[in-house]
Amino acid sequence: MAGSHPYFNLPDFTQPSPPSTSHNLPSNQRCRPSDATKGLLVALLGGGLPAGFVGPFSRMAYQASHLPSLELLICRCLFHLPIALLLKLRGDPLLGPPDVRGRACLHAVLNVLSIGCAYSAVQVVPAGNAATVRKGSSTVCSALLALCVESQGLSGYDWCGLLGSTLGLIIIVGPGLGTLQEGTTGLYTALGYVLAFLGGLALSLGLLVYRSLHFPSCLPTVAFLFGLVGLLGSVPGLFVLQTPVLPNDPLSWSCVGAVGLLALVSFVCVSYAVTKAHPALVCAVLHSEVVVALMLQYYVLYETVAPSDIMGAGVVLGSIAIITAQNLSCEKEEKKEEE
Repeated sequence: MAGSHPYFNLPDFTQPSPPSTSHNLPSNQRCRPSDATKGLLVALLGGGLPAGFVGPFSRMAYQASHLPSLELLICRCLFHLPIALLLKLRGDPLLGPPDVRGRACLHAVLNVLSIGCAYSAVQVVPAGNAATVRKGSSTVCSALLALCVESQGLSGYDWCGLLGSTLGLIIIVGPGLGTLQEGTTGLYTALGYVLAFLGGLALSLGLLVYRSLHFPSCLPTVAFLFGLVGLLGSVPGLFVLQTPVLPNDPLSWSCVGAVGLLALVSFVCVSYAVTKAHPALVCAVLHSEVVVALMLQYYVLYETVAPSDIMGAGVVLGSIAIITAQNLSCEKEEKKEEE
């Protein structure tokens, strides 16, 4: 009979069918989230929330001991180097397979440029505004690059959430851009926003390159390469472009350690998430970093948070909810169709 067919497992329509209940389905089919949902949750909890602390802590280290941005980048890269031990234990090449080594190094260079621009920006503009511009530019650029290069489109709800989050970022940073001071102060502020934008552009390019890498131990390899390339580029640049500073207070060392650890966690989670979900959606969910940075900016750094910042943060959170709910609802519809 059809109901006993070993390959198709078709129901036997000659017998009365039992009432359909959710208990007839295995638990792994009822509650199993999709890959996109996993990626977005990892990006939200492991990527955006820890990264929200990085900007304020970097600004605290600069205010306490005038720690240069390149020196902070060097300290962060040191946290990536122990990953070489994991690669050695697994018997994998430190620089990746020869056929993809160039792209892996390009990914590391783009990430180092992105982080360097971000650390430089938070020294001249508020941490929340710097994170806003960087995440906004990375989201828009990721959507355009994925659409043009990978021909990977988005659904209507995803576009709604993406545009909403971008609108929230514009609400946050728009009033500040309209009131730039004239003279040297205004020039440095404008330069900080430009660096934040370039950091977002480099981040979106890095995510696109990472999606093209497919080999075992890809994630630990690119994490190690980030630390290696960052050290090779930052150490000479620190002595040529900036003046090294040795912090002598516990606050600066605590901030440096927290930045290195949180940034490593965020790097790993974002790299994982972008292989599961659309890069533009991952960047949009990472806008939660802006909300965390604004909260720390107000409660820890005691810097002013305007009403437009609160309004924009609310729009960003609502857009993240739309994107997450859309992916969850799509998974439920797929389960219903399978039933």
